[in-house]
Amino acid sequence: MEKDIVDYALEYARGKDIEYAEVRAQNQKLEQLMLKNGILEAFLSSVNSGFCVRILAEGGIGFASTNKWTKDEAKAVVDLAYRFAKAARRKDKILFAEEKAVETTWKVEQKKKIEDVDSETKIKQFLDVDKALTSHTVNVPARVFECDIHLTEKYFANTEGSRISSFVPKIAAFGFITVVEQGKSEQAFEQFGYSGGWEAFDGWQITEKLIHDANVLKEVITKAKAVKPGPMDLVCGSEVTGIAAHESCGHPMEADRILGREMSQAGRSFIYKGGSFWMGTRIGSDVVTIVDDPTVEHSYGYYKYDDEGIKARRRHLYKNGIINEFLHNRETAAKLGTRSNASSRAVNYDREAIVRMANTFVLPGDMTEEELIEDVKNGVYMVSFMEWNIDDKRFNQRYVGREAYLIENGELKHPVARPVIETTTLKFWSAVDAVSKDLKFDAATCGKGDPMQGIPVYTGGPSIRLRDVYVK
Repeated sequence: MEKDIVDYALEYARGKDIEYAEVRAQNQKLEQLMLKNGILEAFLSSVNSGFCVRILAEGGIGFASTNKWTKDEAKAVVDLAYRFAKAARRKDKILFAEEKAVETTWKVEQKKKIEDVDSETKIKQFLDVDKALTSHTVNVPARVFECDIHLTEKYFANTEGSRISSFVPKIAAFGFITVVEQGKSEQAFEQFGYSGGWEAFDGWQITEKLIHDANVLKEVITKAKAVKPGPMDLVCGSEVTGIAAHESCGHPMEADRILGREMSQAGRSFIYKGGSFWMGTRIGSDVVTIVDDPTVEHSYGYYKYDDEGIKARRRHLYKNGIINEFLHNRETAAKLGTRSNASSRAVNYDREAIVRMANTFVLPGDMTEEELIEDVKNGVYMVSFMEWNIDDKRFNQRYVGREAYLIENGELKHPVARPVIETTTLKFWSAVDAVSKDLKFDAATCGKGDPMQGIPVYTGGPSIRLRDVYVK
């Protein structure tokens, strides 16, 4: 990465009639491998490098990027961004919330450097996972594994005086299995993610997790029974808690969605000024506090500074059941009269940073999972989900269980086949009466924007108990 080109581009931008300019450079080394049924289908190694310029002028924003590291190209990109900003001719002028300049360097440490692990070792470890699954007693005829490694170096500079350098290694793994028993099939997908080194592989315990999934899918086929539809209690495992928190809290609390920017792409939010829900409105019970926290070390969504140079912190979205804080970048913060809370992220140098989640989860309570179940006379324990759906306002939603069990008089009974809860955000979080103290995370890739940006995040949380909800 040529930082002198970044600084040159910024100084050239200063010479124009602008309110603000920033240059964000990125050099990313990418490594990907894919195995299908024990055969290496692909192995890719590449480098993606370039920088972007964003300019605020005459109340409009201009954005342009390039992968050419020359001074002439830097001038051309600045000129293009400047023309875009002026051409906007906005009646409602864009402003950025004020922020102090930051000069810092940060990185994520690796216990076992990814660069020191050769490709043959990486491939073999995934082949070992495949071999363990084919040697297992459950019939798993179809297996797909993928590993994505991103070593990302960034340099951010703006006309306010910020200069931020960073290095973040991220590693992700994906497993997709199909189990066939008695002429029927069921499928499971798992994603793993980590900011750090190759030590992640051992920590994930991929083999154990996928063998567990295989056993569960076999039981779903051979032993599971349909639940009798009706009102009952529902205990959600961390995976179900996590997807509900991400979809029905994280997305509707994105300020750009609240203000309508996402309307034509991914919908709006049920939260909007003048509507039934706004800051201070009750959305859940007192035991429901959902945060978005990029500072969880080594998490898949970890960062110390966002892509606008703002220091990351924990954001309390729903606090004790009350709508408390939106996810902001500098533009949305200015529109709503507050400060950015470092929620601006881009997947690459050629994409504009937009409001994004990081690690969204329910804060743990003080009960054990066993205590949640012990106090249920009639209900379902939905450990994981097979399917989820939610409307474009993030209000009406549906979750279908994968691993699930009937609860009778505080005891787990037989597996339940695909239990379904259809509810609203208000009903779901208002029904929660107890939260466990166990905190577990799942990695995910959150899609948003046009062009689409898939950003690394954590979902998850503790187990939670919902009272008297309709399950079918």
